Amino acid sequence: MNVDGTLETEMIVTNLEYYPGMEIAQHLSLVQGSSVRAKHAGRDFMASLKSIFGGELVGYTELLHESREEALQRLILQAQSVGANAVLNVRFSTSSIANGAAEIFIYGTAVILRPAA
Repeated sequence: MNVDGTLETEMIVTNLEYYPGMEIAQHLSLVQGSSVRAKHAGRDFMASLKSIFGGELVGYTELLHESREEALQRLILQAQSVGANAVLNVRFSTSSIANGAAEIFIYGTAVILRPAA
């Protein structure tokens, strides 16, 4: 694990259905990761001011970035646990699950890739 809490990995993670120069040696399973975050009162106050004057809601941008990174790390951990060296066809999804809370969900296909013959 890196000092910033992220995983040190050689895992290929892509939204492509295949990886150039490689072939799928084995299809393992569907893998996923998610993160649920709630809004912060301070961020809500600043967001309400921004909605009056316009501009980027930086607090929410940071919150969603952190959530995506956390969900991605969980996907990688699950892929490693099944022996994958790649996750293909990765997709992100966002949904509101409660008033003021949202889920970032990421999923893909865990595979073992090898160099194309």
